[in-house]
Amino acid sequence: MSLVVQKFGGTSVGDPERLRAVADHVARTRRRGDQVVVVVSAMGKETDELIRLAEQTSSTLPGREMDMLLSAGERKAMALLCMALHDLGVPADSFTGSQAGIITDTFHTRARILEVKGDRLRECLAAGKVPVVAGFQGVSTGNDITTLGRGGSDTTAVALAAALGADACEKYSDVPGVFTADPRVVPDAKRLAQVSFEEMLEIAATGSGVVAFRAVEFARNHGVPIHVRSSFSWEPGTWVREEDPSMEQPIISAVTHDTSEAKVTVVRVPDKPGIAARLFRSLADENVNLDMIVQNVSQDGTTDISFTVPKADLEVAVGVCRSHAAEISAADVLTDDAIAKVSVVGAGMKTHPGVSAEMFETLADRGINIEMISTSPIRITCVVRAEQVEEAVQALHQTFRLGD
Repeated sequence: MSLVVQKFGGTSVGDPERLRAVADHVARTRRRGDQVVVVVSAMGKETDELIRLAEQTSSTLPGREMDMLLSAGERKAMALLCMALHDLGVPADSFTGSQAGIITDTFHTRARILEVKGDRLRECLAAGKVPVVAGFQGVSTGNDITTLGRGGSDTTAVALAAALGADACEKYSDVPGVFTADPRVVPDAKRLAQVSFEEMLEIAATGSGVVAFRAVEFARNHGVPIHVRSSFSWEPGTWVREEDPSMEQPIISAVTHDTSEAKVTVVRVPDKPGIAARLFRSLADENVNLDMIVQNVSQDGTTDISFTVPKADLEVAVGVCRSHAAEISAADVLTDDAIAKVSVVGAGMKTHPGVSAEMFETLADRGINIEMISTSPIRITCVVRAEQVEEAVQALHQTFRLGD
């Protein structure tokens, strides 16, 4: 008998009909002899609606109260799914994140999981029941309700799979797997049968929302295979797991893009030791998540420092930079929210030279200017104009023959 954690996203539980369909899916999994733990997101766009309601009510949006509000969406979905399971004769109990023993730090709206106890879930499974857990939430070491940020339900599911020793974590949504590019941008994008943890980390970090980055990171660290599947069919999806050393890896597995970031440039910073450290320490203290960082060549004893941040963090980042501008003798702080990232990802890149040349030549042939470049052993990322990013994705997908 296998133990499987099944996570269902918002579209999968978007209305009563979909909830009944999910219940039927869980019941069928049980009938084939597997034990099941279910993790659910809030129904449809309910989290967005709760955020909108909060913004219409308050201008301060205190983090503790936002967590109390936003955690309600998943609690509603878990209770309704349990009701649907009972109608099918499947005994099931619902659990909030705190009841499931998910312990987090004290940082509201973006908490990180410190420990998963899971004792009540083990008791529920031993009694022959299906535990249905509210994703996206936990309880802090200070005994406050916390939420895990966007993609938090994915992280909940993988963390539970690791803590309970599950054989796999199945992630169900309206997407039937991981593709070579966004099918909405590249119609001939292909579904990948398997992706390594390292590749999936890069794919998630550079724009794909199929699996949350933190969930992939957790899965890699604890050796939890993830099966990305469609909640609308039983067909196999994409397995995310350890790289098979006996298989030669494709040079490029996917082309990704991201329009959610903005660029900040601190102009004419004194080129002295410690200046960048002070600036970035202040940004870290405000929990600003930096991505790409570029420092220009020094001229006249000064340099420009550019970095990208999520647009949601732009206001805070600019505020920190402006508050330090006089202290570090910077001339100005500039912003640009009309940028986008395009990336190529592939484990085979480590042993095949020339990928960067092909990428840059492809973009140049299309008249697409590169503003920033970042690399890892299996990824190359370029910052381009937002209005050109879809053309860049299509051209690179064709150059690397990912549609073949």
